[in-house]
Amino acid sequence: MSDFPKIIPVFPLSGVIYFPKTNLPLNIFEQRYLNLINDAYNKDKLMGMVQSKKENNNVYEIGCLGKISDYQKSKDGRILINLTGISRFKILKEIPNNKLYREFQVGYESFKGDIENNHNEVNAKELMEKAKTFFKRNGLLLNWREFEKLDNTQKINTLAMIAPITNEEKQKLLETISLENKIKTLESIISFYLYETSENNQTIQ
Repeated sequence: MSDFPKIIPVFPLSGVIYFPKTNLPLNIFEQRYLNLINDAYNKDKLMGMVQSKKENNNVYEIGCLGKISDYQKSKDGRILINLTGISRFKILKEIPNNKLYREFQVGYESFKGDIENNHNEVNAKELMEKAKTFFKRNGLLLNWREFEKLDNTQKINTLAMIAPITNEEKQKLLETISLENKIKTLESIISFYLYETSENNQTIQ
């Protein structure tokens, strides 16, 4: 983690919560973010994603560092990229600049587990079963056979990213430090939705 940059360009985006070991495709067309992507790609291919707040141009203090793993320019001037999540970060302060986009000083110390590979002993079986039911009830298709081939961190982070839950709940999961607690929190959230839909079905009947 000592190799990670302390000052990074950050793309604030409302409603997009991005996790380590997941992939995020982005279609960039706004000039300030075209500049950000080009500068990052030509430097070290690293940039941050963070969820923006509605008030006063503020952002949440926990985001995710990603590496541009695919970069394509379209004929109409857009840039299409794929961002691969590396580690969460905490925003320490904004760095004033004369660029069109924002830069922040960030710290990674709280999230050392994001780059470790010792999470396969974590038991997520019950969560997986509830997630399958939850996705089915919401009409969402997922290739579970392929999904099971992912390691535990990828599974949990991918579920947290794509599950039909609120952005506030996803942000809460992003801010949850350990994978074990993230599993418990996500299982609790999904259980609530499953209970709610069961209650609604009983009421309708």
